[in-house]
Amino acid sequence: MNELRPRVLLVEDDVQLRTMLEELFTGEGYEVSSASDGQKGLHLALTGEFDVLVLDRGLPVIDGLSLLTKLRREGVGTAALILSALGNPADRVEGLDAGAEDYLSKPFDVDELLARLRALRRRHAATAATLRIAGGRFDVESRSVVRDDGSIVELSEREGALLEELARWPNRVFGRDEILEYVFPNAEEAGVVDTYVHYLRRKLGRGSVRTVHGLGYRIGTLA
Repeated sequence: MNELRPRVLLVEDDVQLRTMLEELFTGEGYEVSSASDGQKGLHLALTGEFDVLVLDRGLPVIDGLSLLTKLRREGVGTAALILSALGNPADRVEGLDAGAEDYLSKPFDVDELLARLRALRRRHAATAATLRIAGGRFDVESRSVVRDDGSIVELSEREGALLEELARWPNRVFGRDEILEYVFPNAEEAGVVDTYVHYLRRKLGRGSVRTVHGLGYRIGTLA
C-alpha cells in the first residue's frame, strides 16, 4: 500500500455529494476509489486495498450497514466511517454494532469529517499488531489466534509469519513463489509453503487458508 497517498474507498449514491467528497479527499492527499451503490462498493472493497472506508448508509442495491457486515464477515478489517441522514443515538449504535469505527450524521462539517478520517488512520496504525481474521483475531507479537468464542491457538514462528502475510492483505491471492520469497526466503524448496499451509489448516480449520486454483492461496475463515 502506498504510504504517501493513503487510499480511501467512498461509496455514496448522491452524485453531487460524491463528486464533492472525491475532490475534497483528493485535495487532502488521498487516492480515491468510489462507487455509487453497495454492490459496486462490495466488489471494490473485496478486490482492493484501502486505508479507510467511507460508506453512505442509505445505498441502493446493498445498504451501507449490510455492506459493512458482509465485509467484516469476509475478514476485511479496514476502518470504516458511516455517513447517514439518520443521526439519533439508536441509529449510531446500530452503525457501530455493524462494524463501523465511526458514524457521522448528515449534514456534516467538512473539517470534522477530515479530522475523523485522520483519527481512524492513526487508530488503525496503533492497532496494526492485531489483525482481524474472519472468525477471530491474530496477535502478531504473541503469534496467537483468539477465536470469536474466546479460545486461543498458539502458532509457531513460521506458522505465524505465513498467517501474518495472508492476514495483512486479506483480498490478495499469493502465489507459492511469492510466499516463498516473502515468508520463507531461506527455504530451499517451494514445498515448504504447502507444508505450512497444511499446518495452519490443521490448527485453525481447513477453511482458514483458501486455495485459489491455478493462482495460490489467500486468507480464509477460522473454523
